[in-house]
Formats: sequence, structure tokens, C-alpha cells
Amino acid sequence: MKILAVVLALVAVLAGAILFQAVRAGDKAPAAGTPAPDFTLNSQEGKLLGLHDFRGKWVVLYFYPKDFTSGCTVEAHNFQRDIALYEQKGAVILGVSVQNEESHKEFCAKEGLSFKLLADTKHEVSKKYDSLMNLGIAKISARHTFLIDPEGMIREVYQKVDPGSHSAQVLADLTSLQKASASK
Repeated sequence: MKILAVVLALVAVLAGAILFQAVRAGDKAPAAGTPAPDFTLNSQEGKLLGLHDFRGKWVVLYFYPKDFTSGCTVEAHNFQRDIALYEQKGAVILGVSVQNEESHKEFCAKEGLSFKLLADTKHEVSKKYDSLMNLGIAKISARHTFLIDPEGMIREVYQKVDPGSHSAQVLADLTSLQKASASK
């Protein structure tokens, strides 16, 4: 009995530490009004793409946990549903997770996604944006989004994301930011 109690206590401590790390992701994320950290990653097509390649455009840089999971699929479908609206506003969508190019390629093919998914297999970009969760046995990207203006400045940071309504929220904020810029 005593050994079982010790094992259960250790499991509870480990679970608490893992939960703390998972919840902590985003505490030190780049803030709105600061330059977006540049990066270069492979897309689902195996091509290197960097944030700098999209200067002059608005960028929706969204981090998501894993291809083929329910929340990530809903979020991706909604961005795809709204892609024409983003394009009308001069914006591109870039999804980032820690899966490799092949997983992203299969996810795009199965789900009909036409925007770029970037493979952060070394976790470097997720770390730069403080969007990496350590679940103990695995590290995954946290569900965070950064709305970046054409000059490379972060304009909005989303750390509490509802996959079902997120694209609509980002579109509304993008519209407001563009109207505010136009009126200056």
C-alpha cells in the first residue's frame, strides 16, 4: 500500500508539472507592437519559406497542435472557407506545427487546404513565438495566432483560440486594423 501511495504521489506531481508547462506556453510570446521574429521553414511542398517572403502582405501566422485532430481540422477548414476574404484583404495564412512536411502534405490533400502549412520539426519557431507545449512525452505547438502587418509588426496576438470561431475573429480584427490604417 505504501509503495502504491508513493507511486500515485509521483504520478500526480509529474502530471501537475506537465500541466503547468502546457498552460505556461504563451507567457513570453512576442507582444502586439513588436517586430515579428523572422524564420524559415519547409512547407508541405518541401519548399523553404520565410516570414520575410511575405513582406508587403498581412500574415495570419497560426500555430496548431497536430494534423488530423478534430480542433485543428475545424480551425484549418474555417481558414480555408475564408481564404478568398483574406486574399481580398492582401493577407496570407501560414499554419505552423511540429509535424513534418509529409504529414502536412497529407493533411492538406485530405482536407482540401490550399494555404501553406510549415513544418517546425526542430521546434525553433514555436519556441520563438512561445507557442510550444511540453507534454512530457511529446512537444507540440500551442494553439496561438499572430496577426502580422505588411511591415512585419505584430498587430494582434491570440492565445485563447476557439477553433470554431477563430477565423471570423481574425478577419474582423484584420478589417478593423486596415480601416484604422486607411483613416490615418
